[in-house]
Amino acid sequence: MTDYKGVAVSPGRVIDPVKVMAPPVAEPPLNDSLPEGEPRETEAARIAESAAAVKADLEKRAEAAHGDGKAVLEATAQMAADPTLTTSAEQLVRTAGMSAERAVWEAGDQVATMLEGLGGYMAERVADVKDVRARIVAHLRGEQAPGIPFSTERFVLAAIDLAPADTATLDPTIVSALITSDGGPQSHTAILARQLGIPAVVAAKGVESIEPGTVVYVDGAAGTVTSEFGDRERELSATWYELVKNPLTYSGGGAELSDGTRVPLLANVGGEKDAALAAEANADGVGLFRTEFCFLDRDEEPSIEEQAAAYAGVLRHFPGRKVVIRTLDAGADKPLPFLTDADEPNPALGVRAYRTSWEKRSVLENQLKAIAKASHETSAEPWVMAPMISTLEDTEDFVSMARSAGVERAGIMVETPSAALTSDHLMGVADFASIGTNDLTQYTMAADRMLGSLAQLNDPWQPAVLALVGATATGARVAGGDPEAFGDGANKPVGVCGEAAGDPALAVVLVGLGVNSLSMTPRSLPAVAKVLSTVSLADARELARLAVCAPTAAEGKRTVRAKLPIIEELGL
Repeated sequence: MTDYKGVAVSPGRVIDPVKVMAPPVAEPPLNDSLPEGEPRETEAARIAESAAAVKADLEKRAEAAHGDGKAVLEATAQMAADPTLTTSAEQLVRTAGMSAERAVWEAGDQVATMLEGLGGYMAERVADVKDVRARIVAHLRGEQAPGIPFSTERFVLAAIDLAPADTATLDPTIVSALITSDGGPQSHTAILARQLGIPAVVAAKGVESIEPGTVVYVDGAAGTVTSEFGDRERELSATWYELVKNPLTYSGGGAELSDGTRVPLLANVGGEKDAALAAEANADGVGLFRTEFCFLDRDEEPSIEEQAAAYAGVLRHFPGRKVVIRTLDAGADKPLPFLTDADEPNPALGVRAYRTSWEKRSVLENQLKAIAKASHETSAEPWVMAPMISTLEDTEDFVSMARSAGVERAGIMVETPSAALTSDHLMGVADFASIGTNDLTQYTMAADRMLGSLAQLNDPWQPAVLALVGATATGARVAGGDPEAFGDGANKPVGVCGEAAGDPALAVVLVGLGVNSLSMTPRSLPAVAKVLSTVSLADARELARLAVCAPTAAEGKRTVRAKLPIIEELGL
């Protein structure tokens, strides 16, 4: 029997055969040379044959792909056809007597070094060269090519983890589920699965060792993978596939609870392309606009004009609607050479986000000016918030900076227990708050959210985390002077923009805790709206009470889901 338990990161239930992603291609030994008397021309000819085979395979895969994945595969196929790599490798075989594998590896290094020296666009092709090099070496050895296996039939992809480069070629119509032995709920793989709506389980130790072809049942909500299943599991899988073929839709205007209460459903975006998709999905606005895309991979700060143009590109997609803009969240896993200290011993607890303004104030001041400029050029309603706020002094300073720059609505992100527990004081100054459940969970549980080994702790269903969400909402209502206020019309509204908001069952709990709006990946909007429509505000408050009072995260999740029959009806 194949039976694994991991961390649930994207709901859905599927039954399909497993394909295992090949591990990275190992570098050939340095002394890997031809035996004395071995014909060098014959060995050199193997390189050209393998390169041609790799090119043909990539072209075949490109024909079946679409979008960004098709473009990536076509570009890689062109690189495989470029004689620069193969000619250099063949020469190393002839002159130095290297094996074909070693020659291709060293030639790849030479080409990569040359491209890096040229800089610009050419330097960006280094990853393509190394990918082609690995594919040719794998073909020479008779090994499976690196990356996602090619198939025209649906399958469950098992892997140690997925690198960002792997995901460009992932086709959600073929890959029915993702199961990985590493990673956590905030890993790249988890985020991608939620964006694509693919059922996923991470941190399930050993899944990469499942025999290829084994048919498994994956429950992305329970975090389980098993080869032992029966009629009930087949029914649940059939329900999920029916939902995939005929997906739910969201028409906007807020999720309407059974008692008529409306909860705005917003989208998390990272740039103009994301904003366009969110608008197409009828999101009621943006609950988290990540502005880091303007700053990453740069040696110096972008100008006010450049930032303003980029921000306006997002704002224009939401005329007359709310767009919550998060100021630069630099540091930790997003270091910037002109702003953060790369030598901090514990960057997650270091000078990150708002704290960078303590010494380098101009970067945040310029960003706020750029946001104000962009808002004047569009008709959206920008709400601006700072990440990593911990004290009343932090709040007062940021709100003052925002007002000076011409920002009308200035708020804070609640990501630390200190901010949650003193929200009544902080919200006396800030106009609104948004809870980042990813970081709030990390700091509450003292568990690095990027470590797969701590994935079980980084669960937003943890009762302690939910209690802090409730404390934040209660403090905001006290500061706003209206204990019964709800929705964005509350005097001091509190939203959730962490990944927790996209979990339909957890969304009910968050609303019950007093959260006024929810922000998520656009793909999650319909399911969250559907599940919320089956409960009243009183129901949500009772389910929230059960979740907070549960002895464990798992027990709270089971209890709430059991009281929401729509979850099972939809196969979520």
